[in-house]
Amino acid sequence: MLIIFGGLPGTGKTTIARALAKELGASYVRVDTVEQNIRASAVLKADVGPAGYMVAYGIAEDNLALGNTVIADSVNCLKVTRDAWLSVATRSAVPSVEIEVICSDKNEHRRRAETRATDVQGLIKPTWEEIMARHYDDWGQSPLVVDTAAQDVGQSVAELVSKLALGRSQPGRDF
Repeated sequence: MLIIFGGLPGTGKTTIARALAKELGASYVRVDTVEQNIRASAVLKADVGPAGYMVAYGIAEDNLALGNTVIADSVNCLKVTRDAWLSVATRSAVPSVEIEVICSDKNEHRRRAETRATDVQGLIKPTWEEIMARHYDDWGQSPLVVDTAAQDVGQSVAELVSKLALGRSQPGRDF
């Protein structure tokens, strides 16, 4: 299965994606890590652009081919990137589920964004103003939505595990 996480920086997406990966014993692919390591290589003369996502798609596909569940962690603010993740699942002939992580409490979201430390060496986190200015395509009705303002990490992971198990047991569901 390919579990596709998305959401604005500072919502708790990475924290939940990592915890879910640990809970499920899944492979974890984080676009921030891929992009920062591409930057650190100093091979590209321009911005990383789509290169990080393209590398992450390939890593995910390799792990899916091995029979691993893969958790993909990225902002995924554009429909084109979400569609590309879904294409990875289709090519790999595995079910997929999209999870959008939000923080409905804007003050809490801002506090998190402004106080979190980077966990990827050299990665510069976006400012609150950059987060709010980011173009973010609507997800429509397809994703599971986790609101981190309403529950902690443990509750979020438990909810997702339950929904993933339920979805797998219902015919006609993608996951």
